[in-house]
Amino acid sequence: MAEFHAYRIRPARIAYRLGIDIALIESLVAGELDPEKFDHLVRHYRGRRLQQRLKQADRMRGQRSYELRQRAALDFERESEL
Repeated sequence: MAEFHAYRIRPARIAYRLGIDIALIESLVAGELDPEKFDHLVRHYRGRRLQQRLKQADRMRGQRSYELRQRAALDFERESEL
């Protein structure tokens, strides 16, 4: 669930995909249930997502590569502040 949350998938969609009660997912996201472990996993998956996006930018050249790197870094910083 932390991986889906890190990829900005809505709780309702996560519940539908996994067949889990939406109340459980919303309590995890809100930090009511096992907040330390969930936050750690979300940070891990956000870092992994950043690395994936940077690797994708490596396949491009020039301005497109630069823009993808900048957007990935900006998104990562914005998500880390939350």
